[in-house]
Amino acid sequence: QVQLVESGGGLVQAGGSLRLSCAASGRTFSSYAKAWFRQAPGKEREFVAAISWSGGSTRYADSVKGRFTISRDNAKNTVYLQMNNLKPEDTAVYYCAAGGPPWAVPTTIDEYAYWGQGTQVTVSG
Repeated sequence: QVQLVESGGGLVQAGGSLRLSCAASGRTFSSYAKAWFRQAPGKEREFVAAISWSGGSTRYADSVKGRFTISRDNAKNTVYLQMNNLKPEDTAVYYCAAGGPPWAVPTTIDEYAYWGQGTQVTVSG
């Protein structure tokens, strides 16, 4: 079993930065791919970024390429999302997810078995 807890959300002005963290418990954390998804009010949950178990492969939604960076530290059981040049349209609840085979970098919701409770990111401006 894997439990995920997100942190680092908050209110920031457009153009600012935030770093989200997702701390995991469970011995098999490092064997899963990890991802961040987000859900804005009235919209469906959407893929943001994903990273393979080794950190060697990453994928990003087109809307965040060049602005967001996903990384992981398996020794700390933590995955990060560095968000730069934030825009009002990035406002959403951000969710951490774990699952899928370790060599893959899934981008769809149904490929992830474990989810955090989410952290709110609000971008003003």
